[in-house]
Amino acid sequence: MTAGARVRAVALWAAAAVALVVLAALVWANTVMAGDRTAALKAWTNDAITITDTDHSVILSPTSGASEQGLVFVPGAKVDPYAYLYKLSGIAEQGTTVVITKPILNLAIADPRPLDTFTADVPGVDRWLVGGHSLGGVKACTYATDASVDGLVLFGSYCATDLSRSGLPALSFVAENDGLSSPKKIADASGNLPGTSTAVEIAGANHANFGNYGTQPGDGESTADDDEVQRLLTDEFTAWADGLDR
Repeated sequence: MTAGARVRAVALWAAAAVALVVLAALVWANTVMAGDRTAALKAWTNDAITITDTDHSVILSPTSGASEQGLVFVPGAKVDPYAYLYKLSGIAEQGTTVVITKPILNLAIADPRPLDTFTADVPGVDRWLVGGHSLGGVKACTYATDASVDGLVLFGSYCATDLSRSGLPALSFVAENDGLSSPKKIADASGNLPGTSTAVEIAGANHANFGNYGTQPGDGESTADDDEVQRLLTDEFTAWADGLDR
């Protein structure tokens, strides 16, 4: 084999290897933890909310009338956005329009789209909050630096962005048996949140209890009732958000 032929052969092998790596990465990123159909149907059949699907988001709106408050919610890595419909439906029912993002390649942390990609879905909202689950919450913390944001809500998550001097109101839900974003990890990262932040622990809940997508490797065991978790998220969020008006 000539030197030129050897170079071409090496180049072909290298290109094939790169293509395989890219293909494997795409397959991995697009293999999501699917939402539970029974739980999602509770939201779809809830007459108090309207669910609208776009190419980049899922919107839960109260049917009682126009909402002046919105929450952009970012899913955890490789979790189906529809897996959060039931857990967030109560928040929408109480008057907050919820925009669940559909992250590119199901990895929000690498999603380059700005916040207004999602807030533009609901014109007329006066107050925008951002939040997310797991790595989606980490992404929400970067959105929280936007001047249009009035509050941050973390669901089994914590900030890698330093917001301690921002004065931004923040609510952090902590699951007692979370094996991934454990209470200790969240406590260790709490210095990145303003000192006025509110933390709420959910007894018996684990990481996956913030959505409905089955078990997750590395997670702790849940002893929490799913409906009770949904009610607690709704009640605590509503009370906290109402307090922002005072």
